[in-house]
Amino acid sequence: MKPPNFPKPGRNRAVAAAGSPTSRAPSSIDLIELDGRAVGDKQAVYLEACRALRHAVFVEEQNVPEALEWDELDAQSRHFLAIDSGVRIRSATAALALGTARMRIVDEQAKAERVAVRRDVRALGIGRFLMLAIEAHARRLGLSTVVLHAQVSAIPFYERLGYRAQGEVFLSAGIDHREMTRRLGPTKDGGKPQSDSTTR
Repeated sequence: MKPPNFPKPGRNRAVAAAGSPTSRAPSSIDLIELDGRAVGDKQAVYLEACRALRHAVFVEEQNVPEALEWDELDAQSRHFLAIDSGVRIRSATAALALGTARMRIVDEQAKAERVAVRRDVRALGIGRFLMLAIEAHARRLGLSTVVLHAQVSAIPFYERLGYRAQGEVFLSAGIDHREMTRRLGPTKDGGKPQSDSTTR
């Protein structure tokens, strides 16, 4: 099947780090980047796909109250959506999104938030793919640090990416979290993401 014709800005592709593809493993991943205030039918569908996956992971799977999941900061954020390049998005269902995340600028640092990967495609490198995309975007903006609030269970994942935990464990949406940061250095590939975890 021919890959969908995604918007030119923010499009990246990587081969999924999954070995031999299975019925649930995408052979390649498209990354869509868009602003929370994006307009147009296509962009609206992408944003709804992000929201649908966040609802599946945070609200349904982790029992985060729905009122806490959605906030006014979505409109101020850069959103990242990982999707199987062989799938055409036609409706905003969580099944169409492999992973999603958002990034904001807070105190001159990039803050990674709402990192979520669909349950049946975890451990395929999609969480890493999203984080590298956030880091690449932060570099393009001239930012040198990424900060995030990791669920305690996800700390080892972020440590493997070079993040360091600091401060005490704190409760957010009923889940134990800890702040983590990473200083960004130059990369050989210019910061482009290569192809699991959750972060609120």
